[in-house]
Amino acid sequence: MSSRVTLAQWQMLAAVVDHGSFARAAAAIHKSPSTLNHAVHRLEALLGVQVLEPVGRNVRLTEAGELLLRRARQLIENARALEDVADALSAGMESEIAIAVDQLFPPDVLARALEAFSTAYPQVRVQLHETTLTGGRELFEEKEADLLISGLMLDGHLSTPLLRETFIAVAAPGHPLHALGRPLDLRDLVQHRQLVVRDSSRSSGMDAGWLKAEARWTVSHLATSVDLAERGLGFAWLPRTRMSEALARGRLLPLPLANGGEREVSLMLYLPDDDRAGPAVRAMKAQLHAAVEQDASERRS
Repeated sequence: MSSRVTLAQWQMLAAVVDHGSFARAAAAIHKSPSTLNHAVHRLEALLGVQVLEPVGRNVRLTEAGELLLRRARQLIENARALEDVADALSAGMESEIAIAVDQLFPPDVLARALEAFSTAYPQVRVQLHETTLTGGRELFEEKEADLLISGLMLDGHLSTPLLRETFIAVAAPGHPLHALGRPLDLRDLVQHRQLVVRDSSRSSGMDAGWLKAEARWTVSHLATSVDLAERGLGFAWLPRTRMSEALARGRLLPLPLANGGEREVSLMLYLPDDDRAGPAVRAMKAQLHAAVEQDASERRS
C-alpha cells in the first residue's frame, strides 16, 4: 500500500468540501460514500493531521485542512490542465472553434483575420459571438469561447493587447446640443436622449457610459446606435472606427464637451492557456494580431 497521499485522495477531499457532505459528493462524482470516507481517513492518517470536522450532518475543513487543501487545489488544477493538453494533442486539429469578440473591435480588421484563417484552415468551423460589455467575459468564463476580445479586465486570466479604440461623444449636426454654441457639461447632456448599447450578458447587465439621463434608448448593436445618432434621435459615445465615414461626411459631429468628449478603451485578447489551445485556436490568435498590425501599418502609410 502506498505511503504517500495520492492526487485522487486530494480530489476526493476537495469534492467532499465542495459539496458539504460525503453523500452529496459521492453522488456528484459517482463514488460510494464509503470510498470517499476511506480516502479522506487514509489521507489524514498519512499526513498525521485532521482535515475535516463534523458540523451536524455535514463536514467542514479544519484550519489545517484549509491550508492543505488550498495548496492541493493547485495540484488538482495542474493535473486537469495536463489532461486538457493531452486531449488537444490526441485530438489533433479542432473541427470547430468559438471566439467572442466585443463589437468595439473594428469589423474590417476582424474580417481580414477571418479571411486569412479560412484560407489556411478551410475545414475548421468558426462560431463567432459578437458581444457587448460583460457578455464576452461570461462566454469565456463558462468555456463557451476559445478566444475572447474584450475591453474589460478579467481577473485570473492573462491577456495580450490588440489595439486601443477611441470613443467620441457625437450627435447629428441638427441636434439641439450643437445649437447651444458653447462648451457642454453634464447638465446639458442629461436633458437629452442618450443612445446606449445593451450588455449582451445573459445573467447580468452593465450600463457602461450611461449618464443617468431620464431619456435613454438602449439598443443591441453599435451599428444601430450609429444609425439612430445620424438620424438625430440621440447623442452617444461611439467608437471612431465604427463611424469614420459618418464623421468624414459630416453626418455626425463631435460634441463640444468641456471635459470627457473622448475616452480610450484598450481591447485585449484572452486565451485560456496557450498549452491547452489547439492549433486552430493558436492560428486564429496569430491571424488577429497580424490583421491588427497590418491595419495599423496601412493607417501610418
